[in-house]
Amino acid sequence: MPTVQVSDGLELYYELQGQGDPLVVLGGIMMSTASWAMYVPHLAPHARVILVDLRDQGRSTRVDRDYSIEVHVDDVCTLLDNLGLSKVHLFGVSYGGSVALLFALRYPERVQTLILANTFHWIPNHLRAIGRAWEVAAELNNPARFFELAIPYIYSSTFYRTHQEFLKQRQKMFTSMLTPEWFAGFRRLCRSALDLAVSPEQLQKLAMPILLIGAEEDHVTPLPFMMEMYHLLPKAEFLVIPRAGHGAVVERPQEFLTAIVGFIHRHGTTSDPTVSPGGKEVRAERAQGTKE
Repeated sequence: MPTVQVSDGLELYYELQGQGDPLVVLGGIMMSTASWAMYVPHLAPHARVILVDLRDQGRSTRVDRDYSIEVHVDDVCTLLDNLGLSKVHLFGVSYGGSVALLFALRYPERVQTLILANTFHWIPNHLRAIGRAWEVAAELNNPARFFELAIPYIYSSTFYRTHQEFLKQRQKMFTSMLTPEWFAGFRRLCRSALDLAVSPEQLQKLAMPILLIGAEEDHVTPLPFMMEMYHLLPKAEFLVIPRAGHGAVVERPQEFLTAIVGFIHRHGTTSDPTVSPGGKEVRAERAQGTKE
């Protein structure tokens, strides 16, 4: 298993696939490198995909103490140094998007483009309450109950109406995979973001091309919340995926993948910008155009 040792001796697990410009992928709080298995075949022909399990995620080391979300920035930097990568496309979803944003603020010279999906830059009261609800659900150490209590925040009403069988299979997967160690790590991840507060002045300093991806039915990071970030970023584009929730990457993968591939081709150094995975029509909507 490929791992890199970070500053405090923990092991960070990662995977490399594909070729082209490097694309670092940071998943959401409940995700791991395994969560991207079905997406990598679509991304790998267009980029050198680097999947990362942050500490307390997936196959990376579980921690025995609380920490700040900022700690992941140094972990990711150590990984890039180890791989000899001076500049990357950086893509993060939700919690991983917040890590990507913090990385871009600290190391802007190392970010070719920044892609933030269903991402928060500060913690409003509703998100703080959701995080606490997730912590309480995790304290039960019961995968089936955790699914019932935590997952309704993730998917849209449209998805719940049309994908009942998928959700049943997802619940079975949770039951078989979630351990007491996973729940403990998840609670630490929840607590780590409580003090996240990126200021308007900080956002206005980010000069690299940025793509924000929001979802019409996202109740965790609602569109007005992401629109606030969009208006503060000098070179941002905002893509809205209709009929999808916070888990838009699962609900509408075609739109998600096409947006990512198109963006890195437009702002990268390799490959054909006319290529899109699957070749299907993209039904995503741009909000307020672009600022470039």
